[in-house]
Amino acid sequence: MEISRNEEEDRIATRTEDEEETETETDGLTIAEQTGEFVCLHCHKPIPTNEIPSTKEGIKYHKHPYWEEKYCPSHDGDGTAKCCGCERLQACGTKHLMLADNRWLCVECNESTVMDTDESQSLHFEIREFFKGLNMKVEKVFPLILVDQQSLNKAEEENQYGVVTRGICMSEEKIVTRESQRFVRECNVTAILILYGLPRLLTGYLLAHEMMHAYLRLKGYRNLKTVLEEGICQVLGRMWLESQRFSSSNASSSSASSSSSSRTPPPDTTSTKGDQSDFEKKLLEFCIHQIETDESPIYGDGFRKVNEMLVSNHYNLKDTLKGIVIASKGLQDSMF
Repeated sequence: MEISRNEEEDRIATRTEDEEETETETDGLTIAEQTGEFVCLHCHKPIPTNEIPSTKEGIKYHKHPYWEEKYCPSHDGDGTAKCCGCERLQACGTKHLMLADNRWLCVECNESTVMDTDESQSLHFEIREFFKGLNMKVEKVFPLILVDQQSLNKAEEENQYGVVTRGICMSEEKIVTRESQRFVRECNVTAILILYGLPRLLTGYLLAHEMMHAYLRLKGYRNLKTVLEEGICQVLGRMWLESQRFSSSNASSSSASSSSSSRTPPPDTTSTKGDQSDFEKKLLEFCIHQIETDESPIYGDGFRKVNEMLVSNHYNLKDTLKGIVIASKGLQDSMF
């Protein structure tokens, strides 16, 4: 799967007239009174005004669309570490960990990271149970393999949409002969590859997306419009993330009521991870926010189109798939 990069918004920081302290925070920037220079809260260094775009209203800075952290524009290209999980820049006084393929990981994301194939197997089982609970069981057994960025790029071979690849469903198609001597095409899913070193919630979302690709191929859905196929995969990814919103409360209530009630939360819709930390709850909302606000013509527009179809079909996935087939049949995809 390929995820587009969110564009970071420009914002304007202005000086206030009543500044009495030596340093004053102004929308994420600090003003050093003695020098009259702006100081970035990420690097704590004065910002040379001749290096930063300015307007009559003040000095421009960049702001992350979800975390709302503000920083000087130069950090976008000066090598400042950015977490590959949550996308936050390394703030002054904090440490990021460098992975073997030169990606950075913040300390908070590292607490729930999935580092290798062995660690991913419980999550693989959980996603399969999630699909089973939706009456979309993936019968075929194939491996989930965690790989580095270089290996993933080689598997993808061609990044046709100009975005970052973090997962892929590997498959092969062959022509077989039935008893009636008819020649038919069969698709065989060989593996799902996911980028290693990402936090569990992000890994699970990517896996749910790729598992939907696997389901479509194994069920014989062919020649779907690219934007609609990626859209339904994004919808399934978000559905799994939304199920994680209730995993902590379900786990707690299940534990508290186990001695007085035989009812337990359905294993196919709840997480086996247990209680989430405060940061994991924020990261969960970040992942959902990325899906819903993605502006790319394939993943963003695809998600919104398919989500509208899902709502109009009263959240019936099978009817939504029928609608995708109808919309794809006989229509030439002019762009892809």
